Formats: sequence, structure tokens, C-alpha cells
Amino acid sequence: MGSFSIWHWLIVLVIVMLVFGTKKLGNIGSDLGKAVKGFKDGVKGADEEKPAPPATPPSQVTDKGTIDVEAKEKTKQ
Repeated sequence: MGSFSIWHWLIVLVIVMLVFGTKKLGNIGSDLGKAVKGFKDGVKGADEEKPAPPATPPSQVTDKGTIDVEAKEKTKQ
């Protein structure tokens, strides 16, 4: 009574196909496959596609009013 046989699953499959139709089930399957593939590509591509930004040399003007410089700490002797 606890397990389902292959005949139970075949009957469920036939009922689902009658309710939804084979075309709609095929569309759902392909959409699900595309979503999974897109998710995998997004996870892989997030690390690979973003190159490190190029480092700007010190004392380079980045905007018209901004100058990027490095500050050094003074030590008293």
C-alpha cells in the first residue's frame, strides 16, 4: 500500500496529458530547461565575465575637479 507501481505512474501521466495536452507540456518542459540553463550560465558567467577594473595610476585626473593621489603618513623623528 505504501509504494506506487509503474501502472500508477502511467495512469497519472495519461491524466496529466489529457488535462494539459502534449503541446503545452512540451512548452513547459522547454521553458523549464531554458530557465535552468540560464541560471547555470548566470552563475558561471558572474565570475568569469567580470574582468577586474584596470588600476588607475596615482596622481591621475579622473574628473575635471578630482585628482586621485596617494597619501603618505608623516613620522616624527
